[in-house]
Amino acid sequence: MVAQLPLFLAQPVNQNLAPIYIVVGAMIVMFVLLIVFVLGKYGAVWFQAYMSNANVSILSLVAMSFRQVDARVIVQSKIMSMQAGIGTERETGITTRRLEAHYLAGGSVPNVIRAIIAAHRADIPLDFDQAAAIDLAGRDVLEAVQTSVNPRVIDCPDPSKGGGKPTLSAIAKNGVELKVRARVTVRTNLERLIGGATEDTIIARVGEGIITAIGSADQHLTVMEKPDSISHAVLQRGLDAQTAFQIVSIDIADIDVGQNIGARLQADQAEADTRVARARAEERRALAMAREQEMTAAVAKNRAMVVLAEAEVPKAMAAAFRTGNLEGSRKQGSPEQS
Repeated sequence: MVAQLPLFLAQPVNQNLAPIYIVVGAMIVMFVLLIVFVLGKYGAVWFQAYMSNANVSILSLVAMSFRQVDARVIVQSKIMSMQAGIGTERETGITTRRLEAHYLAGGSVPNVIRAIIAAHRADIPLDFDQAAAIDLAGRDVLEAVQTSVNPRVIDCPDPSKGGGKPTLSAIAKNGVELKVRARVTVRTNLERLIGGATEDTIIARVGEGIITAIGSADQHLTVMEKPDSISHAVLQRGLDAQTAFQIVSIDIADIDVGQNIGARLQADQAEADTRVARARAEERRALAMAREQEMTAAVAKNRAMVVLAEAEVPKAMAAAFRTGNLEGSRKQGSPEQS
């Protein structure tokens, strides 16, 4: 007996369904090619995330490409957080979506994750929101955490800033100048890092405090005997208020005696007083000379008047002779002769 085919195979293929089969086959081929393309492009990254328990799906990787997000950066950052044991902690809040948002905002996702890991190792409270805010504010959050763990030393004054002056110049009450160079040890205050003043403010405040402390001293020798008195006086002023740092210590690295500003000022004042006295004496001399010239002119004027008067005498005598008054006066004036 000849075996019979099933009825649906034995029936001839409907020619009207052939285009549908072609379309379905093409769609299947395109779907397979799409899967091959996705696996070829994202397979290694997804497998790396899967083996690290980073919980990143392949659809999320594809969506990242459409959102212009570097999937490899996000996956590596998520893997770092998972391997460090902070990826599942509720207080950190590290999720794939939040990492993408920080990346799109222009932040450095790996730097933020490294900072959180460093803070976690040093038992410093730092969550993802705070770290991301510090990073978006333009601060190096990893360097801030490192400075918080390992305090930083800054020079006061900073030779590279403020005109390049190597020392601070302060004057005690006795007028002697002291040139001081200090070193300030600071630790980053993560709570005030956003909106807090930078190290330039610390340098300015410490310099102001040192100058004030030296200016309050009666003698420069007192300051040179106990330089730590300057440090204590400056630390008590609370110079790290509203700054991004906490001052650990202030150490006087060098102190030298400069000029005797008080003596120089007194000498300058004496010279200025001498110049004023000379000017006043010159003024008095000029006034005396002017008075002398006035008197000389007056004498000359009086002499001229005398000469004029003497010139009038002959005229008067001549007039008297003409009128006979002079002879009559002689007769009246000489009764004794008669």
